[in-house]
Amino acid sequence: MFRGLRERKVTSMLLQIVIGAALGSAAGFAWQRFVGCSTGACPLMSNPWISTAYGLVAGVLVAINVR
Repeated sequence: MFRGLRERKVTSMLLQIVIGAALGSAAGFAWQRFVGCSTGACPLMSNPWISTAYGLVAGVLVAINVR
């Protein structure tokens, strides 16, 4: 089936955002796991869910701005 240029562009953008989100989430989790706060005093790095969410947001923002 023939897909128009606009549909390809939207699909490509969504794929780029999903890949950015996945890479950002992995980076956020890895940062918490290997570099994070060992004492638990820092709220951002002491919880893997929060650091993964921050990584996800950062990955999406980077993916949106990359052309």
